[in-house]
Parts: sequence; C-alpha cells; structure tokens
Amino acid sequence: MKEPKEKKKGTEAAAGAGGEGLFASCSFSDLGLHPALSQHLRDKMGFEFPTQIQAQAIPVVVAGRHVLVNAATGTGKTIVYLAPIVHLLQMYEPRVQRSDGTFALVLVPTRELCMQVHGVLQKLLHRFHWIVPGYIMGGENRAKEKARLRKGISILVATPGRLLDHLKNTSSFNYTNLRWIVFDEADRILELGFGKAVEEILDFLGSRQADHVCKQHMNTKSAKFSRQNLLLSATLNDKVNHLANISLENPIMIGMDCKKDSAVPLKLSLGDAVSSGSVVGGDLEGVGALSSQPTENYNLPSQLVQRYVKVSCGSRLVVLLSMLRFVFERETSQKIVVFFSTCDAVDFHYSLLNKFNWSPNLQPEANQEQKFVSCRSFHLHGNMEHDDRRKAFHEFTSEKSALLLCTDVAARGLDFPKVRCIIQYDSPGEASEYVHRVGRTARLGEKGEALLFLQPVEIDYLHDLQHHGVSLKEYPLQKIIDSFSVHGQKHHNKKLISLETHPWVLFLQKTLETFISTESKLKKLANDAFCSWVRAYTAHRGELKRIFMVKKLHLGHVARSFGLKDQPSLVGRSHLIESKKRKRDQKKTLSFKRRRPS
Repeated sequence: MKEPKEKKKGTEAAAGAGGEGLFASCSFSDLGLHPALSQHLRDKMGFEFPTQIQAQAIPVVVAGRHVLVNAATGTGKTIVYLAPIVHLLQMYEPRVQRSDGTFALVLVPTRELCMQVHGVLQKLLHRFHWIVPGYIMGGENRAKEKARLRKGISILVATPGRLLDHLKNTSSFNYTNLRWIVFDEADRILELGFGKAVEEILDFLGSRQADHVCKQHMNTKSAKFSRQNLLLSATLNDKVNHLANISLENPIMIGMDCKKDSAVPLKLSLGDAVSSGSVVGGDLEGVGALSSQPTENYNLPSQLVQRYVKVSCGSRLVVLLSMLRFVFERETSQKIVVFFSTCDAVDFHYSLLNKFNWSPNLQPEANQEQKFVSCRSFHLHGNMEHDDRRKAFHEFTSEKSALLLCTDVAARGLDFPKVRCIIQYDSPGEASEYVHRVGRTARLGEKGEALLFLQPVEIDYLHDLQHHGVSLKEYPLQKIIDSFSVHGQKHHNKKLISLETHPWVLFLQKTLETFISTESKLKKLANDAFCSWVRAYTAHRGELKRIFMVKKLHLGHVARSFGLKDQPSLVGRSHLIESKKRKRDQKKTLSFKRRRPS
C-alpha cells in the first residue's frame, strides 16, 4: 500500500484525469462554502477536490432543501452534511453561543460511527472555535452527558436510544433553536430496530418545534429559519422509504443514477442540481420504485478487486490462518479486516491469534514469543464493554499495520484509514450487507481487495450477488498453500492432491486441534463459537435459506473449523431437538385450530 503522503497526489490525479468518476473537477469554494472552510478542507484535512456526490449535494444542502442522498460507501457522505452545516452556522450574526443550545442533530446507528463523525466534526471546527461539537451515546456516563447538554452543544452527534432518553428525561437539554436533523446510515439505523425510536424522536422534536412558536420564543433564531432534514443511505428499501416520507418535505434526491459519472460543473447552483441527471427533485415516488425492485444493482468502486475462495468447512480455519500469515509476512505495513457472523466467533479467533505461537523451525512451542500471525490484532463486536470498544476502534484506526476481527457492528459508515483487504470469513447473507462490508476498503479512490469465504455447498450465493451486479473471481488459494513447508519440505506434486489432503493443511489442522485441546479457556471459547455459529447459520432469511442450510453441513467438520477434535455433544443435537419440538408444537396448534368449531 502507498504511504499516506501519496494520497493527495492520487486524489489530484483522479480529479484531473477524471479517474474513476469519483472526484469532481471543481473545488470546495466553487460549491459556495466559506473560503476559510474550503482552505481548511484542502490544507488540513487533505481533501483536494470534492467527490461527485459532495459536489452534487453540498449546494443543495446550503440552499436549505430537504435531501435524500443514496450513494455508495466510501464517497465522502459525512462531509456532505457537516460542511454545509458548519458553513451556515459560522455565518450567524451574532455568533452562536453555547447557551443557544443545539442547532444541528446528527443521528447515527452505532457508537463507533458516533465517535468517528464527532472526530471529523472536531477537525472541521478548528477555525470556528465558537461552534461547540458534542456527542451522546449508549455506554457513556449519562450524568456527564447531561452536564454537557446543560452547558450547550451546537452540533450534536447521537445514537437514537440515548438521544430519546435525554429528550424525555433531561430538562436542561435546549433544542429550541434546532434547524437540522441528519439521519446518517439511515438503512442501518432501521435495521438495528430503531424505527420506532426514530419516529418518537421526530414526534418529540415536532411537538417542541410547535411549542417554541409561542411568544416567549418568538425572538430566538429558530423563528428565522425553517427545519431542514437530511437522510443519507447507501441502500434503499421500504423502511428507508417510509422514514423519508415522514421526515422529508419535498426533498431533492441525489445519487440515484449510478451510471452518471460525468464531472459536476463549476459553481453548481441549486437549479443545476435539480436538472442534473444524478439529482432528481420532487416527491418520493422514485424512491418507492427503487425500493420495490427485487434485484437492485449496487454501485461498488471500480478499483475494488473482488474475489472468493472455495474451501470445505473442515479446512476453513487452516486456510484463514495461512492466508493471514502469508500476507503479513510479505507486506508488513497494511491493515486487514475480517468479518464473522457472531460475537463468540470473534472472541475465539482473537484469543487464538494471540495465544497460538510458532517457532522458526515450524514446531509449535508454548514458550515461543513469535506469534503465528505476526501483527497486532484487535477485536470489535456489540457485546464488548463500551470502553473496550472505544479503545479497539481508536487504536486500530491509528495503527499503520494491524488486523481487526469484527462482526457487522463495523460494517457501516466506519472509515478505517488504509485498509487494504476485507475478508468475509462468514457469509454476510443479504447482498446489501456484502456491499457495506467491502465498503470499508477502496475508499475515496484508494485501491482495495475483498475476499469472500464460501463452502462448496454455498457456491450458489455467487449467483445471488450477480443478480445485484456484483461479480467475483476465484482466488488462487493453491499457490498460497503450496508456499508453506512441513518439516522444511514443500509439496511439489500439485496435480494429484486436493486441498483437504494437502500435507500443510493436515499438519496445521492437527497442530491447532492439539493446541486448543490443552488450553481450557480457548477450548470453551471454541465450543461457544461453534454453538453460536450453528444458530446464526440457521437464521438466514428468504431465498438465502435455500443456500445456507444446516442439513447440508457435516457438523463434525464445522467443529474442526473451530479447532475441535470432536463435535460438542450438546450443540447440534440440542439445536435439532429444539427445531423438531417447535415444528411439533406448530403442528399441534394448527391441528387444534382446525378442530375448534367456528
């Protein structure tokens, strides 16, 4: 990977030559932003040119219109709303003060994204120190948040649950001057079950909006400006459509036409934006049409290399560790993110990577200092303590070379600098989730790779992705496996052997199983991970159930993928018993209803 210093050169080249259609041929000042803010974006934050989506959206937001932005991940959507809000707030005369309360509210789905957006906001406000940024989110000390709200926060970033809590219970929370409400990663907010909370927040703020029209508030700044709502989402569906209908008034829709990649004209005005092929004005009928399409195509960066590796269930663990060792041995300065389906799986693999040591002569030794995968590892999932999640997020972000093991809590909106590769060890399920996962790399014109693990019985998942315009090529796994030697000897007879019977695969699998069997805590983690993995595998919905079926799997081979010599006796059996019991109860209920007289 290139060093950070080369990022601006790459950005400039992409903008000047048209690149991949990501960057516009104008500057931030051409979009109408304050000169000091434009200069700060360029000189201090490294944004030489706006992206296409920024160039299309920023003039519309500055003009005060409600906006729905539908754009691919890694296209700079955070700047789309933060830059115009800062631009407009710094123009207030007299200057805004903390005692004025909250002017802008940004709703995000996760704590990590909350911290990230707040970090970007702090950098943007470097030259506008009188505008106070702040955040509130689950896991933080509520009393301290209450104290900050009492002092006043000009631009507030929040997760829905904690915001609703303060709206109901913090009387000192002053939002009578609220002008902007932003829903960032709206699809994820709704997928996490915050739909009712968001509607309650809208109702709550709407009632307060009506309250401040009374005489005692007629002189506040809120009386001078109408409310402006912005909704940003990488994917569209019925839930997002519903939220847009209840929160946006006659919105401008931006980024709907993925085929449009021409540069945005200089000094783009609101009229230009409305007439642009990528920006559609009017009501939300177009959104409804898009959300009803069963095979929506996803727009992924053209510089993203997407591949898959077909590996049997029992060899998955060996292949994952071998690939990580191979990659980090050959290029130490890089970042890789590995996605798992469950929190237990993350904990197990994180513990294994930190405990499994390897000697130079390829003999495992418990006292050897060298780890099998020689890089710094982090883990991130929703069941971790808040402080641990915060620490993992910040430390992985600041590292130049590291490995992050995570669940889908890290799949939306997070911008980890210089991530070279995304490995989806467990299938993401819905095609939209695949798009969000791979969106952690190849951001803002950078190169990136995405690798999807599939078992032979899951290979039809590739057809599901192809229906959404996502095409993957097979990864040359055999070359990596052949590069490893057993007792100093490499395998050369490549044509007469399968991956499952390869000497390296057999040797490492046996070594892992022996090691895990001697580590009681690690073995328990493996058992727990096995249980949760089987449960998660059965949770696929709709058409995906036809592809991901537990009946197609050999649970003993699944156990091997967690380094277990034997299948845990209660796991698969108890799951099948519970499943049969549910079916039996459903049949009894149905039979009873049929017999019951009407």
